[in-house]
Formats: sequence, structure tokens, C-alpha cells
Amino acid sequence: MVDSDFNTLLRKNAQFINYILQQLLASQQIKDDLKESMRYTLFAPGKRIRSALVLWCCEIVGGQVNRNAEIAAAAVEMVHTYSLIHDDLPAMDNDDLRRGLPTCHKTFNEATAILTGDALLTLAFEILAKEVGEPAIAIRLIGELAQAAGPTGMIAGQMADLNAERKTGNEEFLEYIHINKTAKMFRCAAAMGAICGGASEKEYERLCEYGLKIGLGFQIADDILDISASSEQLGKTAGKDAKAAKCTYPAVVGMKKAKELEKRLASEAVAVLKPFGEKADILRQLAMALVERTS
Repeated sequence: MVDSDFNTLLRKNAQFINYILQQLLASQQIKDDLKESMRYTLFAPGKRIRSALVLWCCEIVGGQVNRNAEIAAAAVEMVHTYSLIHDDLPAMDNDDLRRGLPTCHKTFNEATAILTGDALLTLAFEILAKEVGEPAIAIRLIGELAQAAGPTGMIAGQMADLNAERKTGNEEFLEYIHINKTAKMFRCAAAMGAICGGASEKEYERLCEYGLKIGLGFQIADDILDISASSEQLGKTAGKDAKAAKCTYPAVVGMKKAKELEKRLASEAVAVLKPFGEKADILRQLAMALVERTS
């Protein structure tokens, strides 16, 4: 059971990340029309789970959150938001609702949505290059994010997801989609936090494994919620996966096994954290919160 204090901490973290993002966006010389669409999507209500993972992993290995981790967390959030904007486009999932608000292309137009996503993606790498204090750390962070979000990561997963629509999938292919589309960005967030905190190689590897497991569990939970939750709960259109005949865990292995897998991954993620002791309690809470979430 997730402690109520954890949910409060997650909300405070989201507020802190919003503050960092506001500072970074305000410092950019971006024309008002583009800045408006970037602000609209970037500051739509979100839990900021990936950016929280960056900060918490940094704190666990380094003892405190530092400026590099703040920049890394903001960059991860920009890339995640870009992916949502493009994912909602008519050529992709064609959705009208995201984070409880009309999607970017519905509020503005398709061209603006495409350019807004492009702007957030490239700005993420610009801030890592310019704002991270040590060049060696900046290079590692840029490499982690590019690999996770690129053609052997998130883009590969999204491509496979599109190609799998209205086709009979199997569990192996489904895992490939979900690991690339979602889990690798969670792994990336944990890795970036570990790097910012000065983690040892073993600490880095453990936090990466943790991130990958909770990321896959998060996507399985997403598949389940698409069936069991309402659009109001989700902040996006419910039932879209089934309508599009997407390759999801409930569709391929059934709802019962999907829930079992979700819980098993959370337990495995928690077990990975054992060497960190009590200082990793926040990550244990996160693993359980992702299983128990209803939105």
C-alpha cells in the first residue's frame, strides 16, 4: 500500500519540476506563438514521474539533488511531452484528449503541433549541452537520452506499435514494443539521475534495471487502465487501444496474466534496490504506486 505522504511528495516534485521548466523556457528567445503552444503542452497537468525518477536516483547515490539533475529532469520531461504531442497526431493515434485537455493539434493545428514537438525535443538537448556544468557529464546525459528516445528506443517501439495494429501479436513481440516505447525512457531517467549523482558502475546498473522494470510495469498498467478506467480518470480517451486493435497485454495474454505480470515486475524492481537500504524507500514506494494507480 502506498503511503499518502508519497503522493504528497510526488505532487511537490511536480511543482518543483514545473518551476525549473518555467525558468528554462522563460530564458529562451522563442517567438510568442510557438512559446504559447510549448507552454500549453509542457504545463498541462501531469505527474512528472520520469523527472521525479531522475531527481530521486541522483539523491539516492549522491546524497542530494544537484543542478545537473534538475536540468536532466527537465530535459526528460521535454522529450516525454514531445512524444505525447506527436503520438496524439491524426497520423499516429489520432486522439483529442491528453492530460485532461484538448490535444495540441486540436487546440492549435497539426502543423503547430508537429513544430511544438520538434521544438521541445531539440530544446531538451540544447539545455543539456549548455546548462550541465561538466562537459563529460553532459555528454553522457545526451547519449543516454538520445539512445532511449531514438531509433533503437522509443521510436523503434512506436514504429512496431503502429505496425502491430490489427495483427495477431505474441508476448515476445509485445515485450519488444513496450520495452522500447516506454520502459527505455524510464531506464534513461534512472540512468541520468545516477550519472548526475556520481553513481558507481554497480549502482548505475541496478538503477537502470529498476527503471526498465517499472517502465514495463507502467506500460502494462496503462494497457489495463485503457480498458478499466474512464476518460475522466485517464485524462485521455479510454478504450482507444481496443478500438484500434492494438497489441496490448490484456489483448495478448489476458487481463488476469497482465495484472500478475504488472505485480511481478514491481516486486522485482523493489528487490533490485536491496543494496541501497532505507535510502531507496522512495523508489520502493514509486514501484508500488505505479501498480496501484487509477489514472
